[in-house]
Amino acid sequence: MLIKTLTIVAFLAIVISLGSALFHIVKHKEDSDSAKTAKALTMRIGLSLALFVLLFIAYASGMIQPHGIGARMHANQNPPTTISNP
Repeated sequence: MLIKTLTIVAFLAIVISLGSALFHIVKHKEDSDSAKTAKALTMRIGLSLALFVLLFIAYASGMIQPHGIGARMHANQNPPTTISNP
């Protein structure tokens, strides 16, 4: 449950950072605001990388398990059968 909460919080922070950068690009055309835009986009990149690392570590340690289409496809694959000659 902690991983899900951290993931949701990270996604919200990424979206908020992206919205902040968009606000500074659209509303303010001054050079001083380009630094704010760059800072917001840098924050978004850092949060995205942190989220990726968190999800990778959680998957590698077994805290989260895939349960989508790909997991079902791998579970339904039967190993090839060998035909024995009498």
